[in-house]
Amino acid sequence: MKKLVLTGAAGSLGSRLRAPLAAMCDELLITDIAESVGELGANEIYVQADLADMNAIKPLLEGADMVIHFGALVDEVPFEEMLGPNFIGAYNIWEAAHIHGVRRVVYASSIHAVGMYPKNEAIDINVAHRPDTFYGLAKCFAEDLGRMYWEKRGLEAVCLRILSCAPVTNPRAVGSWLSYDDMIHLVERAINTPITGFSVIYGVSDNDRAPVDNTAARHLGYRPKDNAEQFAEKIFAEAEPLDPQNPSHYRHGGPFAGIPLGQSAMDQFNFDKADED
Repeated sequence: MKKLVLTGAAGSLGSRLRAPLAAMCDELLITDIAESVGELGANEIYVQADLADMNAIKPLLEGADMVIHFGALVDEVPFEEMLGPNFIGAYNIWEAAHIHGVRRVVYASSIHAVGMYPKNEAIDINVAHRPDTFYGLAKCFAEDLGRMYWEKRGLEAVCLRILSCAPVTNPRAVGSWLSYDDMIHLVERAINTPITGFSVIYGVSDNDRAPVDNTAARHLGYRPKDNAEQFAEKIFAEAEPLDPQNPSHYRHGGPFAGIPLGQSAMDQFNFDKADED
């Protein structure tokens, strides 16, 4: 491809996508609100920009084949703080993509769009939205935005409902883990699949205990290789007993399902921001 655009390039996942994406195109334009993303590759261009500023975002997508939208505020916060980067920012990306004739948006959605489903209820890609936070609600908004732009304007979208993409350190992650290698493979398939229309797929590795079903997304050709079962014995031996009445343990959204709206999940549970998406 001639040009790809990556938002959220300074983030934990975005930074890992830079080299693989750069290998897929002549020019990789990367953007973030951070002042710097470190040393640039030979075909990388960095532009600092605020997702909520359409005047800053729109020029970046000119001439792009696709945009990989990983930029967002990654935690639960009051709605007013979420509105700019996660709601308006998503609209700006899709509208700018439409204006410039971009073919496809690959979007980092999240399990938190359906995070209030019980863990004993295996969910597929067609279940109704059931967000666990304002953060999850923003993911629902962007998924619906993507579907609407496909059906009304012909702009393809692949929404990656990532579960947890970080080292396995807790019982939930034995099922929800997405390894970094599988994450890269997932994004590559979202880009390389010839026709996607509007598609949703869960971002999860080939875990024995994966709580979601990607059968209806097999057209994307995502075939994960890693399995968190290798960590299970140690994790479960060291973990405290889980409370089945605690939403953090019982629902797909994990700790996001158990916090009050607008309060940080990362601070309350001492999570790293790489643990969720």
